[in-house]
Amino acid sequence: MLSRLADTLVPAVGRLTITTDAGAELAPGSIIVANHTSLADPAVVLAALHRLGVRPVVMATAGLWRVPVLGRALALEGHIPVHRGDRRAADALDGAVEALGRGRLVLIYAEGGLPHRTDAAEAAPEAFRSGLSRLVRRSGAPVVPVGQAGARRVTSGSTAKQLAGLFTAPLRRPELHVHVGAPVELTADGPARTEQARSAVTAAWRTAAARLGEPAALAA
Repeated sequence: MLSRLADTLVPAVGRLTITTDAGAELAPGSIIVANHTSLADPAVVLAALHRLGVRPVVMATAGLWRVPVLGRALALEGHIPVHRGDRRAADALDGAVEALGRGRLVLIYAEGGLPHRTDAAEAAPEAFRSGLSRLVRRSGAPVVPVGQAGARRVTSGSTAKQLAGLFTAPLRRPELHVHVGAPVELTADGPARTEQARSAVTAAWRTAAARLGEPAALAA
């Protein structure tokens, strides 16, 4: 339901396009890693993946499970709450490993949060946290890097600015782009594995942002 809903709503707020690398494959039991820039980008990524025939399990902040209706839908569909800074944080990795073992694809946002910026421009992914590296070590799953750009044109900045952006998006219809990279095997250890994943997602983001003419990607 969540993926179908995203694919229904996203066209109402923007113009979504999708590209893939040669050799890109969203095989069962893969970890999908996307850059996180806006409250809108999970819907953008889910809509793109839905069009590619994929409905992943999402690892998301546990606070969403307290939202009426949404929380129940997340629980029923088997999405995975992440309790940051809590003794239950390890439960998220256990749930992800189990889902991967059942052949589900798991979507993770390795940056762990949104950037502290008020503008609507694009920037390269920030530092990744260690959760992705630990998930790869435990599961042995391949990593599919996904870059998205344009979601900040829908919502970004202060609460008032985000609400204004969301309400005006159907009129503005900003361009949104998602690029799916080829799977990567993370062969390094520890922090090097984390940086290897970030480099792959950064490359996918750069492709997506360049399609929208974003200065940060074009300068790189």
